[in-house]
Amino acid sequence: MKSLLLSIAILSAAATVAQAEFQRVTDRDTFVQLVQGKTLARPLVRLQVLPDGAIAGRGASWDVTGQWRWQNGFFCRDLNWGGDDLGYNCQEVRANGDRIRFTADEGRGDFADFRLR
Repeated sequence: MKSLLLSIAILSAAATVAQAEFQRVTDRDTFVQLVQGKTLARPLVRLQVLPDGAIAGRGASWDVTGQWRWQNGFFCRDLNWGGDDLGYNCQEVRANGDRIRFTADEGRGDFADFRLR
């Protein structure tokens, strides 16, 4: 069930705005300014990425918890979703207004777009 929901979320991300409209975020301070006090939202997902390195929220009906740090220009996170370890991954971050995009595997993998609310 979780894999199906994750697949649906990824497929919906593919139908969003083109990569060219997003600007790369390369430093921690800019990233923190973007997400501080905001909820990262997409269908079935609500997350908070806190300046102290914590990640908390809900994905579908399961809790999401984790830790993050900024490393070599990438958002590196370790996540747990409803008891499943999603592992460690460093992601490229891009932003466009109230949208933020995380692309796995240092920008070479799948991406997910979120609204900043």
